[in-house]
Amino acid sequence: QVQLVESGGGLVQPGGSLRLSCAASGFTFSNYWMYWVRQAPGKGLEWVSVINTGGGSTAYSDSVKGRFTVSRDNAKNTLDLQMNSLKSEDTAVYYCVKPLELVIDRRRYYALTDWGKGTLVTVSS
Repeated sequence: QVQLVESGGGLVQPGGSLRLSCAASGFTFSNYWMYWVRQAPGKGLEWVSVINTGGGSTAYSDSVKGRFTVSRDNAKNTLDLQMNSLKSEDTAVYYCVKPLELVIDRRRYYALTDWGKGTLVTVSS
């Protein structure tokens, strides 16, 4: 019953900005770390960013660090990704993803089990 709906994608010129949003429902959003993952045309999946439950701790892939900012609003059950200084290589379908925590031998692992349908970002002049 988990639902994740991305929005905000579109066509933008290199150097431009775009803000993606993800509306979550069907689970207690505030209890989960959330991820952004992207897939460029003809390429594999690439992790983009992660944010903890409270929103105070974030991490980014090297390819987007310094340009993208992830945030969340637990009151609205939304996850956002602010993308600045966009490059052509940022062209991809962007997905918000909910993980499932697995504890094995007292170590935590995260399976990305729930995905939205994605929103397409095209960076081109």
